[in-house]
Amino acid sequence: MPQPTTPQDGEVRVATTLGARAQLAALAADADVAPLIDLPAQADPRPAAVLMLFGVLDSLPSDHDAQARAVSRDLDVLLLARATTLRAHPGQVAFPGGRLDPGDDGPVAAALREAREETGLDTAGVEVLGELTDISLAFSQHLVTPVLGWWRHPSSVRVVDEAESAAVFRAPVADLLNPANRGVTVIRRDGHEWRGPGFLVRHATGEHLVWGFTGMVLDGLFDRLGWSEPWDDARELPLVLPD
Repeated sequence: MPQPTTPQDGEVRVATTLGARAQLAALAADADVAPLIDLPAQADPRPAAVLMLFGVLDSLPSDHDAQARAVSRDLDVLLLARATTLRAHPGQVAFPGGRLDPGDDGPVAAALREAREETGLDTAGVEVLGELTDISLAFSQHLVTPVLGWWRHPSSVRVVDEAESAAVFRAPVADLLNPANRGVTVIRRDGHEWRGPGFLVRHATGEHLVWGFTGMVLDGLFDRLGWSEPWDDARELPLVLPD
């Protein structure tokens, strides 16, 4: 089982005695922090931003006692499942976000705008903790800025446009950290194999599989904060890809 990583040069070291909000804020405040995932840089990427919004769960706390003292049973993160009819990343779980529009005043404004448009949240209740170092995505030719936020005054969220999203939900962080809900997704094509971290988020009618970019970012964030728990990276999670 892999162990939680030790911060290397260029990475932030967050005091484990701080609460979740304080640890996230300390991470965002470090201007020299390395990207959560290290991917090759691309030429002329399109700027994009995602909102990584944490807060206190409104109704269904986790049954798992996280090892990290900062992670309470009611700490959660906002996620959405993309519509299965979309051409790009159909059905995948993602953070709210998208490309920067000409009228956006930077990544923070874009992340908040996209989150409002996709989930209906009241952005007035969001405390922006800061931006993390950009992540380059070769597949989509984007340079993504993760924006960390804290939900001071949570508002209701929902699917705003069914053509864009199939579900909007708040996932308990302790559930994501639970080794029973962790594994890897594997794509095998033309003699090649791609492996990445995955998380299972259970709900009333089944479960969401968090993988790909979102899975890698969450895995990197949890490692960076020292929240990760030992998990089995030989366990393959079922991954159904579109034809």
